[in-house]
Amino acid sequence: MGSPSASPPKSGNNTPLISDNHAPNPRLLLNFKPHAPTLADMTRIRFTCLLLAALLAPAVPLPALAQDCYADYKAKQDDPLKLHYGVARITGECSKGAAQAQLAGRLQSQGWTLLNVVSVFGPDGLDKRKANAGAYYLRY
Repeated sequence: MGSPSASPPKSGNNTPLISDNHAPNPRLLLNFKPHAPTLADMTRIRFTCLLLAALLAPAVPLPALAQDCYADYKAKQDDPLKLHYGVARITGECSKGAAQAQLAGRLQSQGWTLLNVVSVFGPDGLDKRKANAGAYYLRY
């Protein structure tokens, strides 16, 4: 067997090996040429970020804002006991919690106690609830 050689293995094309860290400039092995970003580079990056944000914006769920938000609820009065079912318009966030906070104050000022918020919905649900709400349709 031959003696171990001190020279690096030959690649056959007389260029330094990619793994050769002793090349004159190791950064040039993979054509890595760092440069400072130019104004054109920064503009391209900013445009790409804005484009990506615009494309992803419809996919991000946002809390529904109550442009046309309604809630149906049940309320009571004591002595003598009276119950009613009603429909009310809700402002702000369209959620049961927001509806409960708003309706409790509105009803309390008229001597009613809110029992529960049945649901929140958009204008498409108004017609089917109008008959059941009767005099309490959009009253509070």
